[in-house]
Amino acid sequence: MPSARRCGTGYPDAASSRRPWLGAPVRAAACTTSAPQTAAPAAPATGAPPAEGGRTQLILLGTSGGPPYWPGSEREGIASALLVGDRYYVIDTGAGLLRQMRLAQLGNWQHETDGPLDAMRAIFLTHLHSDHVADLNNLLTEGLYNGLHRVDHKVQIWGPGNRGTLPPLFGAPPPPEPVAPDNPTPGTREVVDLLVRAFATDFNDRAFGNRKPVPNQLFEGLDVPIPAQYLADPDGNPHPRMSPVRFYEDDRVRVSAALVQHAPVFPALAYRFETDDSSVVFSGDTSPSENLIELAQGADVLVHEVIARERVERLLPAPRDDAQEGLFQHLINAHTVIEDVGGVAERAQTRTLVLSHLVPGNWPADDWQRAKNGNSGTLVVGEDLDRIGVGPA
Repeated sequence: MPSARRCGTGYPDAASSRRPWLGAPVRAAACTTSAPQTAAPAAPATGAPPAEGGRTQLILLGTSGGPPYWPGSEREGIASALLVGDRYYVIDTGAGLLRQMRLAQLGNWQHETDGPLDAMRAIFLTHLHSDHVADLNNLLTEGLYNGLHRVDHKVQIWGPGNRGTLPPLFGAPPPPEPVAPDNPTPGTREVVDLLVRAFATDFNDRAFGNRKPVPNQLFEGLDVPIPAQYLADPDGNPHPRMSPVRFYEDDRVRVSAALVQHAPVFPALAYRFETDDSSVVFSGDTSPSENLIELAQGADVLVHEVIARERVERLLPAPRDDAQEGLFQHLINAHTVIEDVGGVAERAQTRTLVLSHLVPGNWPADDWQRAKNGNSGTLVVGEDLDRIGVGPA
């Protein structure tokens, strides 16, 4: 079976954490590893080589799951990039994203205020939990000085729509006072608009004082058009059986989505990206999902979240009160434990399973290898800044 190669560029203060390309059942584009650096280069540089022709590279920008900063972990918040030719697509925007994009040398470096956003085509959010959108505002606001102002198209920001109702209450009444009761569950289109409003002072200062573009010239938020019948009952049936919906296409990728099970978060989405010669699927946060298995059928790579059940049991030992039990059930039933994730990849007949959104981010590295159980393909335990070549070399 053909082999894939994986390259990790490491951190500027942790060069020893770099890892070479590893074997996997897909073939990779070429990769170079840059020398450690603490700042972006001021002189022109090409950065990481583009995936020429039909070649595609998956770049794990951040692999930590959840809001906590796990003690001893160097993992940044959850985010990935799919590099196709000379442009890339971002999947989730966790904490530390801008730094990771610079370390990955995405984009084209022509001047110290250029890149990495000049080559970014679109952003896809799997759901609106804070750990998946923490740096979205940085992409939008700091983008004015990091290449976004040089693109010749609007960057589309796709994600789930408005939940439509508050989530069910865990524990005994009374319920808490809802935040923003006039619109307590905004979707992606609304979130982008609200972020623009929140940073209006900055945008107006730079537009009037520096003649920078205004936000509606640069980007737009869009809700993934999941058919209404699948969105009708977010509390009673948050994971209805559905087939993938294709909603985005350009000259490089075709993107489809399906609902996954991350209740009470709703809608929560998984995405499939198809190029002319490869396919990569991102699970988002989910427990084992029939919708995801259909979406991921035959994909070259499945990037899947994972959680260590033992860590949850240690964090919330029995007996638990109602609030603790609610959190316990969410962590176990809205995520995929190590023992189950290999079976998901096997049923989907994916060639390579890449673990990301690891919870906890400081869990012993060897223990993630248990995800190999039930999976006849190749397992990759993701590390920040790993590159995985997809498709023919």
